[in-house]
Amino acid sequence: MRSKIVLSLAVGLFCVSLSGCGGSAPANSNSGAANAAKANTNNPLETTKKAPEEVTNNAPTLTPVFKAYCEAWTKNDEAALRKVYSKDTIQFFESQMKLEKAKNLIKYLEATDRVSGNPCEVNNEKIDGDKAVARIRSDKYPNGIPVVFVKEDGEWKMTNKSPALDIKQPAASANSAQ
Repeated sequence: MRSKIVLSLAVGLFCVSLSGCGGSAPANSNSGAANAAKANTNNPLETTKKAPEEVTNNAPTLTPVFKAYCEAWTKNDEAALRKVYSKDTIQFFESQMKLEKAKNLIKYLEATDRVSGNPCEVNNEKIDGDKAVARIRSDKYPNGIPVVFVKEDGEWKMTNKSPALDIKQPAASANSAQ
């Protein structure tokens, strides 16, 4: 007798849980085609595309720097590549090259930074004194990524920094440092 009660309860709970899994038609549903055209906004596995960032300018100041960067890569010209990067960035690369025993900058950056030169675009530059940020677009970053540029000796240089990739420190550790 006891096993029949337990079995009945288990079946009852199972049926109740299944009834919650099914969807219900919207109250104002007039046509199935209209509902089929609507996106399922409750699907956690559905991917959403981020809307492309609006272009505010064509980066008249920083475009020549990034064009030189793309050209240096297409020609495998290490000297030209070194001229495009800031002093701090080159120093960082050289310290990493020593650790990895890389022979030259082209070989060191090849896997992460090599671009084909198509596309090679810059837009949305925002200049603040001797620092600037602009969105670059290349085959490595087809959707674009913001990159920091700095002015050194009167010339704009590219850095290896991006506000999109900066890691934010938790507020607790920021307060403890004070």
